[in-house]
Amino acid sequence: MAMDEDECLHRYGLHPVGARLGEVRGLLRVHIRLERQAQGDGDTELMKLCCVQLFNVGSLDDVLLIWMAKCDGMDADCAIDIQLLCGSGLVGTRAYLFPQCLPEAEAALQGLRDCEKAGGFEAFSVEGHSARYAAYCTP
Repeated sequence: MAMDEDECLHRYGLHPVGARLGEVRGLLRVHIRLERQAQGDGDTELMKLCCVQLFNVGSLDDVLLIWMAKCDGMDADCAIDIQLLCGSGLVGTRAYLFPQCLPEAEAALQGLRDCEKAGGFEAFSVEGHSARYAAYCTP
């Protein structure tokens, strides 16, 4: 049986730890792969939940994974807010991406800059976004 959002939320919560965190990353990678094979095969709402879970952990190691999920197609791009890259803060995320010589890191950094210019980070705080996602994800 494929996992849906409700099961994922029940199994891992909004703040996964330890082995559960690795399972969330694996689940996100599976849906990225499915979406790349054929748009619509990946569950973009489940992908968003996985990105929220990773955002709440705040590890810079997840930034490019979240970016890959966001770039998977139009549905994923709309579902996954670019702010989800910034679980360790905007400044820390920019500092992490800047020295990397990877096209996806450069694209993510440009996406953050564009969002900043458009005002998408004016009221941003990690705690505020975490609370907003908690309200969105839980009944």
